[in-house]
Amino acid sequence: MAGNDWINSYLEAILDAGGAAGEISAAAGEGRDGAAATGEKRDKSSLMLRERGRFSPARYFVEEVISGFDETDLYKTWVRTAAMRSPQERNTRLENMSWRIWNLARKKKQIEGEEASRLSKQRLEREKARRYAAADMSEDLSEGEKGENINESSSTHDESTRGRMPRIGSTDAIEAWASQHKDKKLYIVLISIHGLIRGENMELGRDSDTGGQVKYVVELARALGSTPGVYRVDLLTRQISAPDVDWSYGEPTEMLSPRNSENFGHDMGESSGAYIVRIPFGPRDKYIPKEHLWPHIQEFVDGALVHIMQMSKVLGEQVGSGQLVWPVVIHGHYADADKLEQLLKQGRQTRDEINTIYKIMRRIEAEELCLDASEIIITSTRQEIEQQWGLYDGFDLTMARKLRARIKRGVSCYGRYMPRMIAVPPGMEFSHIVPHDVDQDGEEANEDGSGSTDPPIWADIMRFFSNPRKPMILALARPDPKKNITTLVKAFGEHRELRNLANLTLIMGNRDVIDEMSSTNSAVLTSILKLIDKYDLYGQVAYPKHHKQSEVPDIYRLAARTKGVFINCAFIEPFGLTLIEAAAYGLPMVATRNGGPVDIHRVLDNGILVDPHNQNEIAEALYKLVSDKQLWAQCRQNGLKNIHQFSWPEHCKNYLSRVGTLKPRHPRWQKSDDATEVSEADSPGDSLRDVHDISLNLKLSLDSEKSSTKENSVRRNLEDAVQKLSRGVSANRKTESVENMEATTGNKWPSLRRRKHIVVIAIDSVQDANLVEIIKNIFVASSNEKLSGAVGFVLSTSRAISEIHSLLTSGGIEATDFDAFICNSGSNLCYPSSNSEDMLSPAELPFMIDLDYHTQIEYRWGGEGLRKTLIRWAAEKNESGQVVLVEDEECSSTYCISFRVKNAEAVPPVKELRKTMRIQALRCHVLYSHDGSKLNVIPVLASRSQALRWGVELSNMTVVVGESGDTDYEGLLGGVHKTIILKGSFNAVPNQVHAARSYSLQDVISFDKPGITSIEGYGPDNLKSALQQFGILKDNVLL
Repeated sequence: MAGNDWINSYLEAILDAGGAAGEISAAAGEGRDGAAATGEKRDKSSLMLRERGRFSPARYFVEEVISGFDETDLYKTWVRTAAMRSPQERNTRLENMSWRIWNLARKKKQIEGEEASRLSKQRLEREKARRYAAADMSEDLSEGEKGENINESSSTHDESTRGRMPRIGSTDAIEAWASQHKDKKLYIVLISIHGLIRGENMELGRDSDTGGQVKYVVELARALGSTPGVYRVDLLTRQISAPDVDWSYGEPTEMLSPRNSENFGHDMGESSGAYIVRIPFGPRDKYIPKEHLWPHIQEFVDGALVHIMQMSKVLGEQVGSGQLVWPVVIHGHYADADKLEQLLKQGRQTRDEINTIYKIMRRIEAEELCLDASEIIITSTRQEIEQQWGLYDGFDLTMARKLRARIKRGVSCYGRYMPRMIAVPPGMEFSHIVPHDVDQDGEEANEDGSGSTDPPIWADIMRFFSNPRKPMILALARPDPKKNITTLVKAFGEHRELRNLANLTLIMGNRDVIDEMSSTNSAVLTSILKLIDKYDLYGQVAYPKHHKQSEVPDIYRLAARTKGVFINCAFIEPFGLTLIEAAAYGLPMVATRNGGPVDIHRVLDNGILVDPHNQNEIAEALYKLVSDKQLWAQCRQNGLKNIHQFSWPEHCKNYLSRVGTLKPRHPRWQKSDDATEVSEADSPGDSLRDVHDISLNLKLSLDSEKSSTKENSVRRNLEDAVQKLSRGVSANRKTESVENMEATTGNKWPSLRRRKHIVVIAIDSVQDANLVEIIKNIFVASSNEKLSGAVGFVLSTSRAISEIHSLLTSGGIEATDFDAFICNSGSNLCYPSSNSEDMLSPAELPFMIDLDYHTQIEYRWGGEGLRKTLIRWAAEKNESGQVVLVEDEECSSTYCISFRVKNAEAVPPVKELRKTMRIQALRCHVLYSHDGSKLNVIPVLASRSQALRWGVELSNMTVVVGESGDTDYEGLLGGVHKTIILKGSFNAVPNQVHAARSYSLQDVISFDKPGITSIEGYGPDNLKSALQQFGILKDNVLL
C-alpha cells in the first residue's frame, strides 16, 4: 500500500492548496454521478494542466498522481477513502477527488490506447503502400541493385565513412577550400518567421518561440555570409512594431556583421553579406505566437516573393551581367510532427484538444507539403531522419532507399519520389573561446600570476550558494515542460551524496514577475520553486532572474572553474547546441539519449547519456562525473580535442556542398516588355511556327464530347509530343537576341501584366447559370474600366478549357473578354486568341497554353506512370463492391488526370486521399470540385493560387469567390490581394468530401483583415460598391 500512501499524501496536499474542487472537476472531466451533459465541456478545458491558466498547486499535485501511479492504485485509493467516509466536509471532498482523478487516469489510458491503434493502422497502411509500389515497379531488383541496397543508408543519408564528406580540421584546409570556391556568387534565402530575431543581444528564453532556433538561424546566416562563394544571405522573418517589444524588431533590414571576416578574403560587394530582412504580415502592432501566425502566412509568402524578385534584379545588375540572380536555395526551418507525438505520449490530451491549442494539424500539413516539394531535407542528426521524419506520411525510410537505388540505376520509379535526407550538424563560433587550464583543486591556472576581476554574473549566481566552491551542475534551458527541469531538481534533491558534493545552477531565461510569464513557463518555474522548498535546497540551487546573452560564456567558465558538469535532460532534444557550447569551454556533459545528443556524444565522447524519464539514472550519472576526477578530466579533454568538428566553417562547407548540387528551379515567364521588343525580323522560322500552330493553338472542337476514348488518348499524346518539340526548338534558339516569347505564350499575358487592376472570378459554389450571370454583372459593374483597358479579367476554375468554352458560348460571353483562363484546377494557364487566321472553322476556337508555366509545374510530376497507378487505384472496388471513380479522359490533360466521381458518398475525403498519395511517395495535389462530382490530380507545384502569382503584381488583384469552394478554396483567400466573398442562398452547400478537414478554415484565414470583404448577392450595384471599396473602380461623381 506504499503507492496508496503516496496518493493519499498528494490528495491531502491538494486539499491544503485550497480551491481544489472546482479545479479538479475541470481537470477530471466527468464526475462520479455521470454528469454527461457537462463532461464533454469540461474535457475540452481540462487536460494539459501546465498549458492552461495560471499555476495552481492543486493542478500540480493532480499531475503528479496521474503521471506517477497506476489506474488500479487510484481505484483502490477511492475505495479506501469511500470506506472512511464521515460527515466531515474534508473527507467528502477527498472521496470526490479520488473518484475524479481516477476518471482522469482512465481517460489518459484511453487516449494512449487510441494512439497505439492509430500507429498500428499507420504501419499497416505503409506496408500496403510498399506493396502497391512493388506492384507498379514490377521489375525485380538485379544483383547489382541488391548490392547497392546494402549500403543504401550511406547514399541516402551519408552515414557511411566512405560516403561522408571529409571534415575540415585546420585553418589551412579551410583556406584551401575557400580559394577553390571564391569565384562563385551565390544568393541564399533562409526563412524563420517565429520568435524575436535580431543580430545582437538576442532575447533568448523570453518566450517559447525565442529559443535555440533563433540563435541557430542567425548564426547560420552570419556564417554563410562570410563563406567564400556566397555573395548574399537573406534571413526572412516577421517585422514587428509592437509596443511591448524593442523597436529594433520593426527595422525592415539589419545587416549581420561577420565574426571573422578576416579569415575569408572574398570580395565584398555593394549588396553582399548577411542580412535579416523583416517582412510585414499579420497585425502590425502586435507580437503573436507562432500558433496564431498561420492565418497570415500567405501574406508573408507574397511579401517574400516580392523581396526575392527585387533582390534578384539588383544582384543581377551587380554580379549577374544583367541576368537575374535567383536564390540557389530557399531554406525553411522547423518541424512539428515530433511535438505532436510527444504531447500524445503524455496522454493528457486528444489530437483534437492539442490542435485546438497549437493549431498543429495545419502546421503539420504545411510540413507535408514541404516534403512533397523540397529537394533535400537537412537535419541536425540521423535520429531525426530515422525517427522524427518517419512520423510524417510523406517520408518512409525503407521506400526512400529502394527509390534511391532505382534512380542510381536509371530505372523508372513510376512517378514516385522521396526527398533526400542528409544530416549536417549545426556549427558554432570557437575563435573567441579560450578554455582555461584547471588544476587538480579546481582553480584556474593563471600564467601571469595576476588576479583578474570576476564577471558580474558570477556574483549573481554564487550569492545563492552557502558553499560556492562546490562543483556546479549547470542547466541552461527555458522553463518549458519538455526541457524536463523538474525531473532534474527531483534527481538532485533525492540524491543525498550528490547534494553534499555539488551545487545546481538553473539558467531559465529572463523574467521579472512570474505572473507575467506565459502560463506554461510560469507553471514549470513555480513547480521548480516548490520542489526546492520541498527538498530544502536553499543554499544549493541558484536560479537568477536575469542574464545577458553575452554573459553565457562566463557562466560556462564558472561551471568549468568549479569542475562542474553541464546537463541537458530534455525529453527529446532535436540537436543540443548548448552541449557543444559547454564542451568548447571544457565542461563534460550529461545528456538525454533521445535525439541529437547521441550524435554529439559519438563525436565528442565527453560525458554520459541518460534516460530523461529516469531520475535515478540522471542523479547517478551526475554523481559519477563530479566525484571521479580522472573521468571528469578525460571527458573534458575529449571534448576540447574534438570540438573543431562542429565549427561553422565545417558546417557551411558541408551545407554548400549539398545545396550547390541542386538543379536550379526558378520561374521563366515572359517579361512585360517582350511583346513590344519583337520585330518582324526576329520572328521565328517556319519550323517553330508549325510547332506553335499544332501545340499552342489547340483547336478545341465543339464536337469533342462525341470523340472516342482512343481519339482523346491520341490527342493527349500528341500534345505531349508537340510540347516537347516546342521546347526543343525554343532551346536551340537561345543564342538569338530575342526569343519571341509571344510565340510561346501568346500576347495576352504581357498585356495582362500592364493592367492597372485584375479581377479574378473563382466562384465554385454556384450553378452554371448563376456563374454566367455573375460574370456578366461584374462586366457591367466595371464597364468603363473594362472598355478603357484599365481592368483585366481572369476566370479560375477546375473545369477543362473545353468546358469553359462551352459555358461561355452557352452564356453568350466572348472568350476574348478574358485575358486568361486558369483551368484544370491550376494545372493549365490558357489565353484566348481573336486571330481569325488561327480559326480552322467556325466551330473551333484557338487557345494558347503557357508552356513556361508548364515548365514550372512539371517538377516531380509522375506523368504516365502516375496515371497508370491512379487508374489502377480508381478501378479498385470499395467494400460494397462499387467502382466509385472513373477516369475522365476528355477533361484530362498533360498535367491533369481527371476522374468522374460516380458515388460521392463512397469516395474517401481529401484528407485520406492526400495521405494515400503520400505514403506511396506520389507527389501530387488531389482536389475535389465543390459538388464532389470531379476529382483532379495535378502536379504538386500547380494550383489556382500558384497560377495567380505567375508573374503578376498581386497587390493589383481582386479575387471574387463564393462562400465555399473546391478543395483549394483556402488558397484563394489568403495573401496580399483583395478578396470579395459573395454570400447568399445561391451558394450550394459543399459536398461531404470537403467536411473531413484536418483543420478549420479559421485556422489559416483571417477573415477580419482589411483585404477581405463580403457582399450579399451578386447584383451589379453591390459588386460595383465592393470594387470601389478596393479602389478598382472610380466613384462616378455628378457635377
